[in-house]
Parts: sequence; structure tokens; C-alpha cells
Amino acid sequence: MRFLSPSARARRWETSDDAGGDVAERHSGGAVGAAGRAPAADRADAIRNVVLVGHSGAGKTTLVEQLLAATGTVQRPGRVEDGNTVSDFDEVEVRQQRSVNLASAPLMFNGIKINLLDTPGYADFVGDLRAGLRAADAALFVVSASEGIDGLTRILWEECSQVGMPRAVVITKIDHQRADFDEVLTTCQDVFGDGVAPLYLPVITNGHVNGLIGLLSQKFFNYATGTRTEKDPGAEYASQIEDHRGVLIEGIIQESEDESLMERYLEGEPIDAKVLIDDLEKAVARGSFYPVLCSGLGVGATEVLELITQGFPSPLEHPMPEITDLSGKPVKDITCDPDGPLVAEVVKTTSDPYVGRISLVRVFSGTLRPDMTVHVSGHGLAERGHEDHDVDERIGTLTCPLGKQQRATAKGLAGDIVAVAKLSRAETGDTLSDVDRPLLMTAWQMPDPLLPVAIRAKSKADEDKLSQALGRLVAEDPTLRLENNAETRQLVLWCMGEAHTDVLLDRLSKRHGVEVERVDLRVPLRETFGGRCQAMGRNVKQTGGHGQYAICHLEVEPLPSGGGFEFVDKIVGGVVPRQFIPSVEKGVRAQMERGVVAGYPMVDVRVTLYDGKAHSVDSSDMAFQIAGQLALKEAASKVPTLLLEPVDEISVLVADDYVGSVMSDLSSRRGRVLGTEPVGTGRTLVKAEVPELEITRYAIDLRSMSHGTGSFQRTFLRYEPLPSNLASKVAATD
Repeated sequence: MRFLSPSARARRWETSDDAGGDVAERHSGGAVGAAGRAPAADRADAIRNVVLVGHSGAGKTTLVEQLLAATGTVQRPGRVEDGNTVSDFDEVEVRQQRSVNLASAPLMFNGIKINLLDTPGYADFVGDLRAGLRAADAALFVVSASEGIDGLTRILWEECSQVGMPRAVVITKIDHQRADFDEVLTTCQDVFGDGVAPLYLPVITNGHVNGLIGLLSQKFFNYATGTRTEKDPGAEYASQIEDHRGVLIEGIIQESEDESLMERYLEGEPIDAKVLIDDLEKAVARGSFYPVLCSGLGVGATEVLELITQGFPSPLEHPMPEITDLSGKPVKDITCDPDGPLVAEVVKTTSDPYVGRISLVRVFSGTLRPDMTVHVSGHGLAERGHEDHDVDERIGTLTCPLGKQQRATAKGLAGDIVAVAKLSRAETGDTLSDVDRPLLMTAWQMPDPLLPVAIRAKSKADEDKLSQALGRLVAEDPTLRLENNAETRQLVLWCMGEAHTDVLLDRLSKRHGVEVERVDLRVPLRETFGGRCQAMGRNVKQTGGHGQYAICHLEVEPLPSGGGFEFVDKIVGGVVPRQFIPSVEKGVRAQMERGVVAGYPMVDVRVTLYDGKAHSVDSSDMAFQIAGQLALKEAASKVPTLLLEPVDEISVLVADDYVGSVMSDLSSRRGRVLGTEPVGTGRTLVKAEVPELEITRYAIDLRSMSHGTGSFQRTFLRYEPLPSNLASKVAATD
């Protein structure tokens, strides 16, 4: 579904008194929020939910601080370097000086409540980033004037494009000594495609940003004195304004529903600024035109706020995610109506050591109120440790979070974002609905965690607390998968990357008081016979009382890969009584599970029982089980025993520039490249078969190799013999 603009939109771009105006060319004046008080909206069209997207270090958190300060929500903007920003309040974020969590920062501007969602810019924390995209109605793509665009930002732009999410670009750090606004603007236009055009140009003198030039009004907004004043730009900017203004106007006209507008423009007829602004507003709201703004220290905050409030759509214009009843039947009658049935989604879960579990909730329909009882549904993530659950829980206090500060609010209106405390069963991705009409929202797409990390508790006390602590982490983070591998007897965390792992282990230690240590990951191997042989299992023990007597003759032979296990009975003449033949098979199976060389399960074997002996008194079920085990061990001493390693089929999606490097790297990992195929524009899918031993850390290596543009999926394919040089090392280790 695409974001749709209504046929008649109630709001219009504010215009300058003397020139017909510019988008966002008005000072905020008295439209500030009140510090310490939770902002509130009484209707959905007075809400804007905006997610900030961009690579780590692009300036998202700093931009949030500037917007909060510009509206009086905070007294002065904090600094990431000082660890005092609103959205980076987690001790991990303060220590690492980067965002690792989705954080909410609501503010009021000109009667509109804006829920800013600050997201991590590092690929390891893409789960929180996608949660922010789910909760938002529009996106601000933040690009640094000194660093440009990374691979993850390009991918996210494509994802937003597929659903038609309204977007704008904010070029930050224009006052940085290495800033190059023109170069980064050109990069944005090249990477993001058609419809990207600046609304303002920065005026920089001797490395200092003095102000902004509005391209539609052709006015210079001077910030040199610390307050915004308006005047005409100097003649030295005329050609620059003319070039960019022409591109901007042509871009707006191409998106206009008035087909005569382009012809009038080409004929030289002046187009009224209000007409251009009206068409620009509609194009931005439907996600087909992407204005570019700029921001620096003390410059650009008001312009961004005006764009958000007057150009971005309200929740009323957001298409409703797919909703079903608990049986999976689609429900189509849900809209963003505060009086409609309750449908809300938990987009973020955190565990506070003092408050308990806190759920950040986007309300799509209905109204959340304190003390009401809701139905909590979570389905479809069982493979990641989130068991399906349907429970009724009571809503406690509702708050409007500003970073770590929880400010009480009276209700959560349709379209708004609020926090709910102490929903003990609610997990990230769960749906909240009316008890008498339970509903389920289709979960948003999450990437698979592909970095396995084996851990163990450092002490018995840590071991006792580990299970509960891990359960809380899994409830918070849908990109984390917990595996208790029965074969290797290891506890494995499947993570998004090394940084993700470090944060999880840090939270176990600091937040939950559980100390763990990383251990070498064991890949579950298999054993099989390298040839055919015959062996005897002799279990004869006479101790004066009831003894044991069982002799069995087996023939073992390997089967093709995937052949499993076959047991063949060729006993004739009753040399092994019929009741003991299953006992031999049971003993053989038990020994195969334990392995015969390195302790790995044995597979792809045919075992034939062709002879044996029994005793009328001393033979028993257990005696023949032991005889079967001994015979299998005897066979292992007669023929080579091979170690088998699991082989996965992997599909690597990567930018065309890195295809050669990826294919060469896969070959160096003992992989077999099966082929390539183009996917969209500028990307290629590489398919290969690679041993699991070689890709345990591939998530990290691929990201480094592809500069963040690569992703991959893996599925188990089969077992293959491990090369002899590696097999000897594994056997020696085990």
C-alpha cells in the first residue's frame, strides 16, 4: 500500500508576508512547547510521527536536540560527546557515544504534536530502526555534509520507496570544516533519484554559516546575530539561486495534478508561489517529492519543524497495516478513529530495573486509557524464542516518554505514541486490542540474526539467573534468537553483529547482574563409515548368578548423503530370537547417537544383522543392546570413519561493485558458487554452497567487505565429508 494524500487537505504551507513565502520560512515565534510537561493532541490530524534515519554519526541525535531546544522542550541542546542528550540516555549509548536504541522525543510546534523517533544508525541495531519505520508516518533521512551516504541508508531509502513513505532529507553539519553542501546534495540526487531538490541553500562565510536562502521566496534568512532576520540576498547569489530554483520549480510542476502548469511555465508565465507550495505539499505527503533542508549549529531547526508540521502527513493519511482476527481472517473495517476498536502495537520493549517492563506503543485505532483491560497477542515469532501468546492484561499508567523521562498522560489517542508500564507478557511486535474483539497486526519484517555466539555462565549463581535474564532480552529484541543446542550442549545467541553482541552481554551484566563468558562455537558435525565391513559384538559375562549372553554379527556400509539409517534383518534359523532383534537395533541406534570416534552422531549407514547367538537363560534385551553397541565400535576399528560437516546454501545480496570480492571470498571459504542474478538496479544475488564451519562469522566479514550494503540468508543443505586435514584437527580438539 502507498501513502495517500486526501483530496482536500486542511493545512497549507505558511507563506511569507511580502513574497508569497517559502516552505518553512517563518520563525517559530511563540509556538514552543513547555519543558517538563507532556505534549498532548486532541485529534489525529494534530499529530506527526517522524522517524530519523541515517548512518551512525550523521547527526540524528544532535538534530533531535536542536528541535527540542527550538521548541523549548529542553532549555539547551545536549551533546553526544557530553553524554547528556535526551535520546541517548542508555549507559551503553553514553559510553559508546552512539545510539543503540529506538528513542522517542515528543514536542509541540504550532499546535501540532510531533513524535520524533531517533533510531540507531549502525547496521547491528536495524531491528530498532525498522521498529521506528513501523511506528512513523514519514521519515527524515539525515545525511552528514562531511561524510555523505552509506550503504544502509541507500537500502532503507529503497524500502521506504517501495511503500511510498513520505520522506525529506536533512543535510546536517553544514558548519563542519570538511562540509561540502553542494557535493552531498549532488550525491543525494544521484543516489535517491528523481524528486530530490533543495528548498534552501546555506550561506557560508569564512567557514561560518550565516543563514539560509529560501529558493521559492528568494529571501535570505540571516542567523548571524543568533536571531532570525529576513532580507534580500546579495547579487552574488543570483546565479546560484536561479539554477537551483529552476530545478525545484520544475520538479514541483512535474508532480502537479494540473497538467497545464508545465506548459505555462515553459512559455515563461510566472507561476504563483502559493500554487507551487500547494502542489509541493501534496507531492511530499504522497511520497513522490523529497525536499532537502540543511541544519547546523543554531541554523535550520525552524525550517525542519515547519516542514514536518505542514508537509508531512498526519496518521489519518497513513495506510493501516494488515490486521486479522486470531484465526487469520483479514479485518478491513479499521481506520485511525479514536472511537473505533482498539488496535495498537508494541514497537519497543525495555526492562527498567526499578519500573519493570515498559512498552512503547503506537496506537493505530481506538484509544488507550489507564486501568483499561486489553488483549495482548503475539504470533509468528516462535522460531526466535517468542512463543505464541494470547492473554488479557490491565493497562497501568500511560506516559509520554522524553528519553528516559516518563511524563504521565491521560490517554493514547489513535495515531499517537505512548508508553505503557508493567505489561508483563507484552513483547516487541505484540498487538493490543479490545478484550471482546481480539485482533492481530501482521509483524513487520525483521532480518534474520546470522552471527552465532556461544556463551556460558561464569558461576552457579549466574547460571541460576541466566534463563530469566535472557528471556527478558528476547522479549525486548526480536532480532535476537536464543538457541539451546542439544547436540553441542551450548547456549547460543544468534545476533546481528559484533556490536549487537557486545550490547547484549553488557545488558546481561549491568542491567540483570548476570556475568557470562564467550566460548568457542561448536558446529554440529556427523560421523559415517568410509567403507563396508563385518564386525561382531560379543557380550558374554558369567558371574555365578544370572549372567549376560548376547552375540551378534553385523555388516555395516555407508549410504549416500541424506540416506539416514537403515537396519536390515537377515537372521535365519532363529540364531537370534525374534524378540531380541529389535534390541540389537536399539543398541546400534544408541551408539550412533553417541558416535564412535569424535562423539558426533553417526548418519548415512546401513546395518545388517546376519548372524548371532543367544542363551536360553542369560540372554536379555539389555544384553543384545550392549552387543549391538560393541559390534558398531568393532566396525569403526576396521574401516575408516569419516567426519561430516554441514553445508549451507547461502544467498548473498550485494551491490554490483562488490560481486567479484564476494565470489572470491566464498571460494576461499571452500564454497562453490552456483551462479548470480541481477536484482533490481545495481544489486546482484550470489548463490553458493558453503560449509557452516566457514561462515560462523560471515555476517561480520560480509558487512566489512561490502561496506554495509550486503546481506545474506542461509539454509541447511546436506552433510559432506570434512577434509582430512581439518578432520584431524577437530578430532584432536574433541
